[in-house]
Amino acid sequence: MANPVALITGASAGIGFEASKKLSSHGFTVFAGARRVERMEPLKAFGVHVLALDVTDDESMRTAVGRVLDESGAIDILVNNAGYGSFGALEEVDLAEGRRQFDVNVFGLARMTQLVLPSMRQAGRGRIINISSIGGKFYEPLGSWYHATKFAVEGMSDALRLELKPHGITVSIIEPASTQSEWGRISAQGLLASSGRGPYAAQAKEMAAVLASTDRPETSTLPEVIADAVLHAATSVRPRTRYPAGRGAAVILGLRRLLPDRLFDAAVMAVLKRVAG
Repeated sequence: MANPVALITGASAGIGFEASKKLSSHGFTVFAGARRVERMEPLKAFGVHVLALDVTDDESMRTAVGRVLDESGAIDILVNNAGYGSFGALEEVDLAEGRRQFDVNVFGLARMTQLVLPSMRQAGRGRIINISSIGGKFYEPLGSWYHATKFAVEGMSDALRLELKPHGITVSIIEPASTQSEWGRISAQGLLASSGRGPYAAQAKEMAAVLASTDRPETSTLPEVIADAVLHAATSVRPRTRYPAGRGAAVILGLRRLLPDRLFDAAVMAVLKRVAG
């Protein structure tokens, strides 16, 4: 395809921001969407079209998809990247926050996919690229809501891959490890606000230190590396179904497959204590 059209959600920072630059530099017509439109202004210098997009607002999603189709006539690639990490003890996190976590990480992804599929089916081609996480295959204490959403993205993507194959549409899952971005710092702040006091305080402080460590290059991966995986999924003749990406991703997922639960539990806790150190 000449100048295929890509729509990327959650593009104001991190993986979405870098994936927008990467695809644009490789000949894609890129539309980058996020709530914080002003944060995407630098993307215009790379030829990226920016638009307001809130994946918890149906009208916002309809408007964004409609604009892309009106201006470009097609959406060849959808990168569902919008998401955040809600951490805190299940006992202490309000159900409203749990629902918001699912609204952003799961229902927003599903609705965006619903909106682009009619045009993809009509064209007989298309690619859905869902940004999951290694956290969709393993778990951490005080992360029950976040991990539940990423496990859901994994299962939804697998089912979607089979139902869309007859229509010429592929589905790939990107599974990043810890990535250098504001994600960890924001998640740590939310964790301490929810569980920084009371019966889970000791665990919360330890886990918050782990989440905040994603700003350190020795424990995390540049988002540009994850953007490379997005590019491969968008351009390969035969895209992979899954892309573990980043420092330690393949090792962690390999251990999860090999170790029984209790041994893996012990390994997770040992690593967390060392990182929080």
